[in-house]
Amino acid sequence: MEERNNDVLVGALLLMAGGIIGAGAALLFAPQSGKRTRRDLVRCVKKARQKAEGVVHEFSAHVSDIVETVGDKAEEILDKAPDMAHQTKKELLKVIEEGQHRLEKQRSRLAKIIG
Repeated sequence: MEERNNDVLVGALLLMAGGIIGAGAALLFAPQSGKRTRRDLVRCVKKARQKAEGVVHEFSAHVSDIVETVGDKAEEILDKAPDMAHQTKKELLKVIEEGQHRLEKQRSRLAKIIG
């Protein structure tokens, strides 16, 4: 899951970088004044920064959600652990008692056979 999020982030950043470079090249070769070109470049950079901040914010939100989910699951497992351990102990004692009972039966049977 984390790898997929990283791939999405890298893809988005590469797309934005390509867009910025392409827009910058287009503005540099456009037939307009230097002042207007610089203003357009500044505007383009601001938009790109806003988009990048949006992607980072979205990625951070996804990571926070994942961390919260993992924390909840870990808490759930830890809460169940004492109950599971207690139940396992009860089952183990039951199996041991059953084994002892069977051993006692076999001992009695052997005692009768041996005489």
